[in-house]
Amino acid sequence: MSDVIDAAVTALNEKLEGEEFDSTAKFVIEDEGAVMVDGNGARAGDDDAEVTLTASADTFEQMMNGDLNPTAAFMGGKLAVDGDMGVAMKLGGILG
Repeated sequence: MSDVIDAAVTALNEKLEGEEFDSTAKFVIEDEGAVMVDGNGARAGDDDAEVTLTASADTFEQMMNGDLNPTAAFMGGKLAVDGDMGVAMKLGGILG
C-alpha cells in the first residue's frame, strides 16, 4: 500500500470520527489506489460501492486539508463522480 493511500485512510477516518455514514463510497486516487468508506470508517480497498469519486492525489489532499471544497472540486472538473450523487453529497457534507 502506498504512503498516499495510508495518509488518505488516516485523513478520512479523522473526518468521519463522530459522523454517521451508512452508505458505501470509494475514493480512487489516480496512480495510487483506492480507499473504501462505509459505516465502519475508511480502509484501503477496491470493492464495489454506491458511488466512486476519482481525483488526483493533489486534489484529494486539498480536500482533506480543507483547502478545496468537494463540491467546488466536482464543479471545477477536478473530482469525477460515478454512481449515486446523493451518497456523494452526503459524504461531501461530512468532509466539508
